[in-house]
Amino acid sequence: MKKLKIVIMAAAALSMSMAANAQSKYGETPDDSIACISNVSLYQEYYKQKAYADCYEPWRQILRHCPRFSKGVYQRGEIIMKNMINSAANAEERNAYIDELMAMYDQRIQYFGEAAMVMAKKATDLSALRPDAKKEVYEIFANAVATGADQLDENYVTLYFKATVDYVQAGLGDPTLVIDNYDIASSLLENLLDKVADDTVKVAKISGYINNVEAVFSPYATCEQLVEIYQKKFDADPKNVDLLRKITNIMYKKHCTESPLFFAATENLYELDPSPATALQMGAMCFGKKQYGKAIEYCQDAVKSLTDKKDVYKAYLIMGLSYSGQNSYSAARNALLKAAETDRTKGEPYLSLAQVYASSYRSIDDGMGGRSAYWAAVDECRHAKSVEPTDEIARMADKLIGMYAGYFPKKNDAFMLDLIDGHSYVVPGWIGKSTVVRTR
Repeated sequence: MKKLKIVIMAAAALSMSMAANAQSKYGETPDDSIACISNVSLYQEYYKQKAYADCYEPWRQILRHCPRFSKGVYQRGEIIMKNMINSAANAEERNAYIDELMAMYDQRIQYFGEAAMVMAKKATDLSALRPDAKKEVYEIFANAVATGADQLDENYVTLYFKATVDYVQAGLGDPTLVIDNYDIASSLLENLLDKVADDTVKVAKISGYINNVEAVFSPYATCEQLVEIYQKKFDADPKNVDLLRKITNIMYKKHCTESPLFFAATENLYELDPSPATALQMGAMCFGKKQYGKAIEYCQDAVKSLTDKKDVYKAYLIMGLSYSGQNSYSAARNALLKAAETDRTKGEPYLSLAQVYASSYRSIDDGMGGRSAYWAAVDECRHAKSVEPTDEIARMADKLIGMYAGYFPKKNDAFMLDLIDGHSYVVPGWIGKSTVVRTR
């Protein structure tokens, strides 16, 4: 009793000093300050003991009397409220506690900001606690992204996209929403990947989330489905720049660049908005039509003014593939290596270079019918897997390695040239690459 009396007296003294400051973390009135200090003491003691049920009431009083006391009160409140939810006596009580947790998140935003992150946390908890609340969960996530997408980590971005799919599958939204939000989610994840490009652990982690998003999106991702969804919108409003950007962006990402819809949308966009970005899209379109010379010209024009690293990467990649289509092998290699230098997390340039090496084997005079080109090609495939250790790159690389290994020279043919498995060798001609001898 003596201890409690001291606490109350201290609170009263403190409240007098705070009375002039209506925005004090101890409350807005002297009475608030007294209630705040006395409940903080109880709350902290119970929390240390993990006596969350006992902690609940003083914690509630802190939110009532001094909601600005500390952000930690809200962070710990997640644990307290989830304990109360899990120990609820019945469904009605459980729902009341869930509502209280949701209200706590709103109050945290009111007093401590970080709106996007807290909303994403709120949506995540609501999804786990009320799996059928798909509409509310999606709307909270969408609001979080609209409010501050840069505050969201890879986990929340992935959950936002999953919530989109759940929302659409429940019949609450049009299928185009999945595609639109895939565009948003994949761009956010790519931006996060760019920020950690030098941290291999974080790159692998975020790449895993990107794979998850791709897996969820795959049922909506065929070119036929994209055309089915967007053709009607394009026909109805072919000069809508926002729609054209959306169509060309998503179809480019999903490698649907040979579709007539992509061609038409890209041409209209370039006519209406002739920017470096649209020049890049024209390059992609011309590459899809196998108009390699035009593709190179558009990409060369685009890369002069592009500032986004992802777009620069795409421009060099298209240039490299276009040069390869012209059998301009050295130019193809230079462009592909520039793409690889622009984004050091991507394995695709090395896989493309492997295919350039393999396709040029007839130009290599090595006494083995140019088969040493396949050694260089396999090296690039393996390098691609080390640069981008994802399932997709591994599958593509392993497929090419298996194919190219079948073209290795026979052991006797190599032996006649004094070549032994494992020995160093420089592939002659334009490749000029150091490798090792391998036979079949």
